[in-house]
Amino acid sequence: MLPTPSTSHVSYETIYEPAEDSYLFLDTLSSSSETTWLHSRFSSSSQSPAPAPAPFLAELGPGSGVIIAFLTANARTIFGTDILSLGVDVNSHACLATRTTAETALPGENRSGAGGAGSVYLSSLTGDLTTPLRPGQVDILVFNPPYVPTDSVSTFPATQAGRASGGKVTFEESSHLLSLSYAGGTDGMEVTNRLLAQIPDILSQRGVAYVLFCRGNKPEEVKACIRTWATTEEWKWCAERWEQVARGLAGRNWKSSEYGGHEWIEVEWTAETKTGEPCHAI
Repeated sequence: MLPTPSTSHVSYETIYEPAEDSYLFLDTLSSSSETTWLHSRFSSSSQSPAPAPAPFLAELGPGSGVIIAFLTANARTIFGTDILSLGVDVNSHACLATRTTAETALPGENRSGAGGAGSVYLSSLTGDLTTPLRPGQVDILVFNPPYVPTDSVSTFPATQAGRASGGKVTFEESSHLLSLSYAGGTDGMEVTNRLLAQIPDILSQRGVAYVLFCRGNKPEEVKACIRTWATTEEWKWCAERWEQVARGLAGRNWKSSEYGGHEWIEVEWTAETKTGEPCHAI
């Protein structure tokens, strides 16, 4: 089993603590079936006239940074090649925590674009979903969204929490920042629906997106909707499902939660040639 990055430096007063959903990403993307497919998609072939550029991975809402640090530090095992990675979060505290988590997991020469050989964590950006990213440039998109059904979705913080009180985060500020990580609005899908609308523009031609759902998010309806997205003569959209009962996955130390008994649903979107390889099913 690949090592889990340390998050001992993270303050969970303002940042979502890694839980079952976080570790499901780690176990899924490092599984033998998934790494085999990812190698076939991103690993450079010895028969290629020129090596393909390093895949660009972006995680939206990385929180503690445990997922993106894991994927970057173990990129050659998971993707078959080195990668460039970047995190985007509306919570500035999460941006700082993610950078530290990634830098701790990586060799010193690969931290924040230091220029060493191997995978590199580029930076953490404070932003809303894909707004800081250039269209058509993301090869691997990872999103563990706020998927809990709630009456409303929290507004984004106008200023960094703690600034008005000399650096100390108030209870109200802490509660608000944590709600950004779980409050999904109607059906838990308001934030996710915004991201789904951005996927066709943000992914590269070899791009793939991994987004986590719970059963209450109606993933079968999401899949059906994605398959209606516009296609061309060469490309079409595919949405497939990977599911597992979280408590049935062994090997990582998970804390219990009220959602621990749910099936966690991961849906993948990828553009595939109509005449080439079949759509990938997780």
